[in-house]
Amino acid sequence: MFNTKRNKLLIVLIFTVLLSVICNGQTTIGASVVLDPQDITLLIDETKQISVLFRGPLTQSIQFNFSNEHDDFVKISPSLISIDAPKDGFIDKGVLVELEPLSPGQFDLVGYIIPAGLIDDAKAFIRVTVANSGTLIYVSIVIGWMYFVAWTISFWPQMIINFRRKSVVGLSFDFLALNLLGHTLYATFNCALYWNDDIEQEYFHRNPHGLNPVIANDVAFSLHASLATFLTVLQCFFYERGEQRVSYIAQGILSLFAIVIIISGILIGTGHWHWLDFLYTLSYIKLAITLIKYIPQAVLNFRRKSTVGWSIENILLDFTGGSLSMLQMLLNAYNYDDWASIFGDPTKFGLGLFSVLFDIVFIVQHYVLYRNRTELKTLEEESSNSAAVGSKSSLP
Repeated sequence: MFNTKRNKLLIVLIFTVLLSVICNGQTTIGASVVLDPQDITLLIDETKQISVLFRGPLTQSIQFNFSNEHDDFVKISPSLISIDAPKDGFIDKGVLVELEPLSPGQFDLVGYIIPAGLIDDAKAFIRVTVANSGTLIYVSIVIGWMYFVAWTISFWPQMIINFRRKSVVGLSFDFLALNLLGHTLYATFNCALYWNDDIEQEYFHRNPHGLNPVIANDVAFSLHASLATFLTVLQCFFYERGEQRVSYIAQGILSLFAIVIIISGILIGTGHWHWLDFLYTLSYIKLAITLIKYIPQAVLNFRRKSTVGWSIENILLDFTGGSLSMLQMLLNAYNYDDWASIFGDPTKFGLGLFSVLFDIVFIVQHYVLYRNRTELKTLEEESSNSAAVGSKSSLP
């Protein structure tokens, strides 16, 4: 009997607590504030309006304030919004706010609620881009498509030359091996972050005000690059290749990268890393490959004193794409007064510049240093060397 009474009392107590949480927790878990849109581009001397939307259960008055952190970039009117508690305990209201840009820049404009924590303000922010010129925005977009096309097409001249010559003599296998791994890792990173919801949510968790850095163009380019490089590797198994093989140095580098990937996979399996950390590791390996992959081809050209078998069209297209990419970065830096994107974090610009400098080396080799080397002479020498050694080497 005593236990029955105690159980009934416990049930009543739990029910009372739950009812209290539901009644008093309306404002904590029900109401929210959202800025619409959450991404806006403004031009100097242009004014636009955004909406501050309040919706949900609300039982007391609140104030919504915009942070004054970016007062040098934009003037906000009104910067403070007072909301009285609705009589029926539920709010569904939008307030227009005017943004007047003062100087170019890119930043997150964040709002906050007083009293803090009373309603959900996770989406009380807007990504603001203030530009000097609308024309430069469209010029930048056109340039982006131009270097996308140039880089995409650049993979095909090498395959065409190999097909016509029925030979891959003159094409560095070290370059091909590194390039195939690099583009495969890049495609893995892009596809996972673009299509996998769990990985995307983890990215947003770490970057609450960020956008997914991978867009459809990135996925399409990386998949195409991986396929084109793979097809070029296949040509090496069927066409004349002389004594060429993947060097022991390149094999060592590839093995080192493989070990890093395996260790990263173990960290995933043991729960120490999230999949996003694994993808970041792949991206770092891709960056390292970009820094070193051109060296074997430049050395091979130097040793042969010839660029025959190495597509200069590939280099010219790559040079065009790299130059346009850097031009776009410079235009955007000026248009948004965002020079820190270049000088504060020089990785992307530096890699682009590094690739262009190697393209210049290849152009000098082809048109200046070894311009008189004919294909017939080079092929005869390669065949002679191959015959002296014996049978052809194969890809390991």
